[in-house]
Amino acid sequence: MADKSVQVSVELLGKTQQFTCESGQEHILLEAVSLLNTRVCEMRQRATVRNDHNALLLAALHLCHEYNALQKEQKNTSHTLQMLCEKLSQAK
Repeated sequence: MADKSVQVSVELLGKTQQFTCESGQEHILLEAVSLLNTRVCEMRQRATVRNDHNALLLAALHLCHEYNALQKEQKNTSHTLQMLCEKLSQAK
């Protein structure tokens, strides 16, 4: 049985927006919106950011940078664990 989609109203950049997500996943969407709103507010506090569009773009770039760094860290950790497992297997 396919999951149902639900409409969720959120406030982003001071405006109400409607998004669709899977039923039961609303809290994940709300957390993402909250994080994005927080980051946009942080970007607005910078003297070089003059409008919502630039604040949103800068926040998105920062989040993408953090995501990429976490992916690389996870890949390195996975590789390290794989090497340790191989060493353990050889030690038997």
